[in-house]
Amino acid sequence: MPKEIALQRARADARAGKKPSTQAGEFVREEMHSLRKGSGNVRSRKQAIAIGLSEARRAGVGLGSPKSGPSETRRKAQRDLAVGQGRAKPSPSRSRGARKAAKTRERRYSR
Repeated sequence: MPKEIALQRARADARAGKKPSTQAGEFVREEMHSLRKGSGNVRSRKQAIAIGLSEARRAGVGLGSPKSGPSETRRKAQRDLAVGQGRAKPSPSRSRGARKAAKTRERRYSR
């Protein structure tokens, strides 16, 4: 879940007429901070970028899906874009899976 400040900054960028990639940069920036703090669900820089872009798409930033790369990644990006535009609802099973993974990760690293 993106922080409110990231949403505000992204909306301000949109109002200023900046490109979607600049708007999405706010979400990526937030994930990089959580990576440095060691909290959140980020383990690497690459993952922080992927999560930030996904959150941006789900928040309604007009980022397209990637033209190349694994088909699963392209499909998930299209789904995130549809959720952000209100054409689809978030998948309950995906939400459950993310919540379950966070719980197991929490148990594993809390020792």
